[in-house]
Amino acid sequence: MSDRLMEYFNKQPRLGVLSTANKDGKVDAAVFGSPMMVDEKTVVMGLGENRTFAYLQENPNAVFTIMEQGETIMDWKGLRVYLKMKEYATSGETLDTYRKQIARVAGEDAAAMIHASVTFEVSEVRPLIDMGQGWEKSI
Repeated sequence: MSDRLMEYFNKQPRLGVLSTANKDGKVDAAVFGSPMMVDEKTVVMGLGENRTFAYLQENPNAVFTIMEQGETIMDWKGLRVYLKMKEYATSGETLDTYRKQIARVAGEDAAAMIHASVTFEVSEVRPLIDMGQGWEKSI
C-alpha cells in the first residue's frame, strides 16, 4: 500500500491544501502543489516566509488535503494526510537541493521564494470523505 500512497501523493499536476494552526488555535489553510512524499512516512515541502511557516514553528501539526473532482460529491477522490513537522532548514544543503528541484519544475522565480525546506512525519492517512472505508478505497 505504501507505494500506492506515495504514487498518489506525488502525482502531478495536483494541488492540495495545507492546514495549520498556531499555539492559540488560530487556523490557516494554504494551497500548495509542491509537497513530495519521499518515503511512506516522510513528506518534504518548501515554504516561504509566511503564515504557514510561522504557525508550524508554534504548532508542528498540520493536515495536507488532496482533492480530485468527481461527477457527484460522493465520487470525489482524495486524502487527508496528517503530518507533524520534524525539522526545517532555512539554509544549507537540504534547502539548496530542494530549491534546485523546484527550479527545474516551476522555474527560478518559484525557487527564489522558498525560505525553508520542511520535513514532516506522516502520522495518519484518512480518505477525503470518510464513510468507514480505508484510505486505499478513496484513491
